[in-house]
Amino acid sequence: MTGPQESPSFRLAYVPGVTPAKWVRIWEERKPDVPLGLLSVPAAEAAGLLRERGADAGLLRLPVDRTELSAIPLYTETTVVVIPKDHYVAAAEEVAVAELAEEIVLHPLDDTLDWERPPGRPALERPDTTADAIELVAAGVGLLLVPQSLARLHHRRDLTYRPVTDAPQSRVALSWPEDATTDLVDDFIGIVRGRTVNSTRGRSAQNQAQTRADKQAQNQARSQPRSQAAGPARASAPARSKGKPAAGTAKGGAKRGKPRRRS
Repeated sequence: MTGPQESPSFRLAYVPGVTPAKWVRIWEERKPDVPLGLLSVPAAEAAGLLRERGADAGLLRLPVDRTELSAIPLYTETTVVVIPKDHYVAAAEEVAVAELAEEIVLHPLDDTLDWERPPGRPALERPDTTADAIELVAAGVGLLLVPQSLARLHHRRDLTYRPVTDAPQSRVALSWPEDATTDLVDDFIGIVRGRTVNSTRGRSAQNQAQTRADKQAQNQARSQPRSQAAGPARASAPARSKGKPAAGTAKGGAKRGKPRRRS
């Protein structure tokens, strides 16, 4: 005797700075019978969590190993420099990397920007986390370059930030294990891509297969010869005998008039 079937659920991981609230709300409206569990995970651990099946999908920062994980880029973030409010950079609307060359720029171990070479002068030690680096900026130790969402996440009253025009940018993507593209994963892909609830690609695999079968049958019907598709031809009218005019016509095709009345 088999036990009761486990109720379906969907686990979504997300990294700091990413706010999945809008997509979660749409999920709850469309699939109220499937609970969605949120898992907050450090950026450096997100890909490993998906590979180990700790979540069904994740909102993480690129790059990821595409040999094991599928990924759909969603948006690109502006990079900003976090500074004390009384710093001279705060007077500008935006700044270039070269303008920070003489500044100590902190480079935390969980940095999400893909630098060939970090700008500015390095600190004596790398902070463990972005949160630690924010505390050092507030203490006047150095500056920090991060995606704008992280600057907002770690907002402090004594700090501000300005866009950096030529810095690398962070791309946020929806990712999931390549060999685990389930119906629920496909449903969530549809949500983040803005598909409507009736979209074919947002339906279950069974409905998609039925739709493909219906289209194939329609195409086969269209490709049949017209004589087969239309059924048996109508019987043709009996042929007239050659050389005999039709009734009511004179020889040669002229119409006969009424006979004259004799006086």
